[in-house]
Amino acid sequence: MSILICGSFAYDNIMGFGERFKDHILPDQLDILNVCFLTPTLRREYGGVAGNIAYNLKMIGADPIPMGTVGEDFAPYAAWIDKLGISRKSVVGVPGTMTAQAFITTDVDGNQITLFHPGAMDASAQNSVNDAPKSRLAIVSPDGREGMILHAQQLVSADIPFVFDPGQGLPMFSGPELVKFIKQAQWIIVNAYEAELMQEKTGMGVADIAGQVDALIVTRGGEGSDIYADGKHVKIPVAPVSAALDPTGCGDAYRAGILFGIEQGLSWEVSGRVAALLGAIKIESHGTQNHKLTRSDFEARYLISFGLPLVW
Repeated sequence: MSILICGSFAYDNIMGFGERFKDHILPDQLDILNVCFLTPTLRREYGGVAGNIAYNLKMIGADPIPMGTVGEDFAPYAAWIDKLGISRKSVVGVPGTMTAQAFITTDVDGNQITLFHPGAMDASAQNSVNDAPKSRLAIVSPDGREGMILHAQQLVSADIPFVFDPGQGLPMFSGPELVKFIKQAQWIIVNAYEAELMQEKTGMGVADIAGQVDALIVTRGGEGSDIYADGKHVKIPVAPVSAALDPTGCGDAYRAGILFGIEQGLSWEVSGRVAALLGAIKIESHGTQNHKLTRSDFEARYLISFGLPLVW
């Protein structure tokens, strides 16, 4: 059965600035800031949480159903999704809007300036879980605020267990709203910063949050991840990488691995390692949907990475 992914689609416009931002910004003139950065390189990538998670799930043999709202400029992305064989049954166009857009400029020191236009994403509440193909499980990931609230409610009503993944959308919600999400969800996944912010907003500690759900997963970048489930703490190591080229989208790849593990009934130890390996494979490629793998290659690399055979 399908995995429903409630979230965003976006175009990532990635530019490289061959100098340092700080050399072009006068600290004592910030009140009249007016600068232009010449970016010799530019590439446009397919992105957004729903698109990225669906891409990774499709690669490892799952049946993802991404659900999101898009604009009138979505045709190239739609063609890409069709080429991958991913369903667009729950991708809804919003007339008069553009698909969400991120404009990311990076200088030679790795500093970034990002502008984000939500576009059609703000209309995500127009999409309904009730109109999507029947799914075994789902994820509520960063999207329009009202859409995230509505989709969580609809999933509960439809008796579909879901992962709550607030991501960069977490600051949009109050403490009581986050507490409600925690009570509705079966699983929660956040990065280390988001975990701290969630605790601050809700007044709940890690143990308190983990006690409300089947599992609380906290990713920690190069330090691996922690899974709190069944009263236990499972530490997941990182998977070795040949070259760390681009971390963008690694979190989405990791989340795809967790969803796959839940759907397949894998242990948390195995699910976490599958997720970690997907993140490692993604970081070796630029962009969020350019990495490739086959099932046999994945199994071989899992064995090399963790010294254990992968039993699906």
